Amino acid sequence: MEIRQAIHSEHAKQLDTQGLRDQFLIEKLFIPDQLKLVYSHLDRIILGGALPVDKAITIPKSLNQQTGTDYFLERRELGTINIGGPGSITVDGTRYAVGTHEALYIGKESRDVRFESDDPAKPATFYLCCAPAHQAYPTRKVKLEEASPQTLGDAANSNRRTIYKYLVPDVLPTCQLLMGMTRLEEGSLWNTMPCHIHDRRMEAYFYFDMAQDSLVFHMMGEPHETRHLVVRNRQAVLSPSWSLHSGVGTGSYTFIWAMLGENQTFSDMDHIAMADLR
Repeated sequence: MEIRQAIHSEHAKQLDTQGLRDQFLIEKLFIPDQLKLVYSHLDRIILGGALPVDKAITIPKSLNQQTGTDYFLERRELGTINIGGPGSITVDGTRYAVGTHEALYIGKESRDVRFESDDPAKPATFYLCCAPAHQAYPTRKVKLEEASPQTLGDAANSNRRTIYKYLVPDVLPTCQLLMGMTRLEEGSLWNTMPCHIHDRRMEAYFYFDMAQDSLVFHMMGEPHETRHLVVRNRQAVLSPSWSLHSGVGTGSYTFIWAMLGENQTFSDMDHIAMADLR
């Protein structure tokens, strides 16, 4: 497990391009038949990827050394969305079939978790987000059609998009983890614009479904001093609570967002006027 420390906004101003990438960009999340995890001190979120091809992937018991608990999910909850082929996740002996763009919420105190693919030629690809938890809620699968949709933006501003909220209070109970997927309509390239910050929650963006030669310019930083990261397919960005988070692509893309912090109110945002961006 890779460890990322929290970065103060004043410190971030001193970082060059490589420094920003080292601290906020996660470039490789999927390794065949391995579990890749990144532990960030930003609200202690853990991001990761599981790509089971020729064998199942389990959450190893050794990870309790990183969390200081008897087992990994003793005091944590986990959300995952499958962006690959059909697969399954077995939680404490119960198997859940998880298809493409389906999510699984795994509650606190789950001990044994195993990820598998139905077909090695089209492996399941599980993007993971894990948060500290204070209460055990039931493990549950959420299909795309069960996610709470919200369509925003318009074609004239190149930001027409639908937000599918998988792990939100309207769909199922979680302790603090919020998670969903945003699809942009054809011809729209901006996400989360006009942009915002939320001092009460951190957020992570995971970009996928991008062409090999396509990029996303992910905007970050304080509103009066913006920076950017160049992001490629299947890469993730950590966004501190002091940073705005928005992006524009050179081609079509989809992204998964995850948030955790003080509340679970999706609309709790501090909007930034376009005139105030610098």
